[in-house]
Amino acid sequence: MSEMIADLKAFLAESTTPFHAVQEMANRLNKADFQFLDEADSWEVKQGGRYYTTRNDSSIVAWVMPEKGTLDESGLRMVGAHTDSPCLKVKPQPDIHRHNYCQLGVEVYGGVLLNPWFDRDLSMAGRVSFLDASGDLKHGLVDFKKPMAIIPSLAIHLDREANKNRTINAQTDLPVILGQSEEKLDFRQVLLEQLKTECDESIDEILDYEISLYDTQAPAEMGMNGEFLTSARLDNLLSCYMGLDALITAESKQGALLVCNDHEEVGSMSAAGAQGPMLSQVLERLIPDNEKRVRMYARSMMISADNAHGIHPNYSDKHDANHGPIINAGPVIKINANQRYASNSETASLFRKLAREVEVPVQAFVVRSDMACGSTIGPITAAELGVKTLDIGVPQFAMHSIREMAGVKDIEALTKVLSLFFGLQSV
Repeated sequence: MSEMIADLKAFLAESTTPFHAVQEMANRLNKADFQFLDEADSWEVKQGGRYYTTRNDSSIVAWVMPEKGTLDESGLRMVGAHTDSPCLKVKPQPDIHRHNYCQLGVEVYGGVLLNPWFDRDLSMAGRVSFLDASGDLKHGLVDFKKPMAIIPSLAIHLDREANKNRTINAQTDLPVILGQSEEKLDFRQVLLEQLKTECDESIDEILDYEISLYDTQAPAEMGMNGEFLTSARLDNLLSCYMGLDALITAESKQGALLVCNDHEEVGSMSAAGAQGPMLSQVLERLIPDNEKRVRMYARSMMISADNAHGIHPNYSDKHDANHGPIINAGPVIKINANQRYASNSETASLFRKLAREVEVPVQAFVVRSDMACGSTIGPITAAELGVKTLDIGVPQFAMHSIREMAGVKDIEALTKVLSLFFGLQSV
């Protein structure tokens, strides 16, 4: 258990943005003898081969071909997750200079729980596009790693109503402080200097960037018995990690696939998102014949892995009394009558059967009937491919906060079930 959690913490620490998450996943796939296939090249895949491809540097698909037969005969056991998390992103022209403070304007990405972002030691990371000394367009990743930004709270003496359902104005309350200077900051120059320290390329000019802020506090095991894991971006890098670990270690002689898409937190409608064509285009290249591909879909199944809401002891009235998942009591089947989750009795029963085989307890989540339900990539993928799908996840607290919390036992438990799922003869 401790070895897996230590490895997970290292993965989370490196995966500060979707770009860095995909880079870290690619590094692990390379070590496990997966072969990278560029989308722009012709592909030649072989029986028993292990492959992966990426898009936008922020989405990744990895798969194992069956050792015998073809995909239309074996089908695919698929697990889906997403690489992005709600955060604050630096604006294109972010420089603000007020009262000798150098600040950056930020945009809110996704459904961020904003209050916890105040008074945290923040750093920055992301992708930068630049011209090299020869005038060629290049792209590179940067991660400042050190604390270098903060959003200080206003003292309660100046806002006596601060503890009474405080409303945050994203435009005026969130610009971060980087330092002090009598002159206005040039953020692109800051990026250029950082890129020079991380990139082997000669760099002439920064053209554009996608930079996110993140909390520098390291992932940690906590609780009286170390039963909890706390970290940024557990939603949904935790599922990416479990799916990746299961794919690499599973003794699968059938077809198995992991897809981790970007942009789930903002609706998935992008070239690299689950509502885009990336997965379907990969599958079309693996099986060009339409009839054979439809036969493969009929023999396949997708598990959409995305964290679930654990029942919070201070707010238990926010849950249906019969559907309040407990942290460290097992993975959660997510069900919604209006198809906000893609689970049905067939896919849920298969998961329960697999969990029973590896002695993993299973829980169920249904949102209160008088509350709106969130969604996942599950219904999107089911509709895009026409493949039977299940929505599951480990229970967590503080979803969409800058620091989230999950259970150590649940991580090991769900990874076991996913590994068994990848090795199934049929679904």
